[in-house]
Amino acid sequence: MRLILFLLPLFILTLSQALQAQFVDHFEDGDVDGWDYYTGDGEATVTFTPGESSALIMVDASDDRHNVWWAIIKRNVASYLDMEKLQQPEYELRVEARVKVSHAPRRLNFMINTQRTTDYHKQLREYDIQDATGWHVISMTTEDLDAMPGDDLNVQLGVTDWGYGTYKVELDYYKAAIVNVNEAEPDKGEPLVYHPPIPPLESFSHKLMVSQDAVVNTTFPEVNFSNWQVESRYKVPVLTVDDDQWAILRWDFDDINPLKAESAGMLELSTYSVIDGGNYEAVYGEELGMEFGKVRIIEILGGKENWTDDTVTYEELTEGQPYEAVFNEQMIFDTEVTYRQGGKTHVSLSRPVMQRLLSGITKGILIKPLGAINASFYSSEAEQDSLRPRIYFNTVSLQP
Repeated sequence: MRLILFLLPLFILTLSQALQAQFVDHFEDGDVDGWDYYTGDGEATVTFTPGESSALIMVDASDDRHNVWWAIIKRNVASYLDMEKLQQPEYELRVEARVKVSHAPRRLNFMINTQRTTDYHKQLREYDIQDATGWHVISMTTEDLDAMPGDDLNVQLGVTDWGYGTYKVELDYYKAAIVNVNEAEPDKGEPLVYHPPIPPLESFSHKLMVSQDAVVNTTFPEVNFSNWQVESRYKVPVLTVDDDQWAILRWDFDDINPLKAESAGMLELSTYSVIDGGNYEAVYGEELGMEFGKVRIIEILGGKENWTDDTVTYEELTEGQPYEAVFNEQMIFDTEVTYRQGGKTHVSLSRPVMQRLLSGITKGILIKPLGAINASFYSSEAEQDSLRPRIYFNTVSLQP
């Protein structure tokens, strides 16, 4: 009896330390109590419900108009963790989840914040989930997390801009733990920085001009526009992007060896002209309104592969298939366009996207508007080589 009484405080102390070591939710108890879930920036709705052995995030974006929505699940895990440890520079928060998605390729994201957070992108990482058949483990370790005892410590999993349909993310578990970054294993998955900075052009070993580029028109899907040009002192072939006319580009990687992307690539477009306007923020508010007046860079995943600019039409490109069967409904990037004629618009292409381009899984790139904007870029027929569309990228040797 004395031995039991002696060991009991040690057991309680050990249990207390274990409880403070990590938060884990396996969703095995048939509920999702403690989790909040909501959407923003559009008309999408979300539910978060328990399944047989996992939790289900269900998003219905069928009534959404612009596909700039977001949906998140969120939980305050501060009470489960030793917040004092986060004051030591060698300790950070790591979150991990095992997920399965209904559509692919698609990106998910982790975000960590407190009630004092103002920079919501610092502790945010995206994950490119490349198939909808298997389970994927992803994790993220914070960097210089500003969280103190007494703070809320919110962990999130987010789904953004997946399209205009209904979507599902299965969640097998969600973990949060405070780890020593000097001893912790590398993060799982491939954490992608949200809106990464554009690196210097000289950091890329490959620079490849577009092989074919064209404009297609959804109002006139059977018409070819290979003669699309600006009539001024000189005829200037351009790629014009507006509400019903989109630019398409593809590259020939046959001479590139090895075909393994080392890092993110970069798309370069040269502006001919931009016409835009609109009081979006007055109508939609600042957070949503700021999303418009841009162009969307989108993967072409299906449709006709070896199209040429002198014959391609929207009908030929899509081969009669619906939009979502040909294009990835989740964009690569929404970007503002440089206004100055001849000025460069640079767009980051994540390493997974760059790999899909090199592998031929992604057939090319579509550029369409987000908002009422008319933007024209110099095409591959521009007189000056420096004005033609191109991509920059790095490759790494394939392991035998």
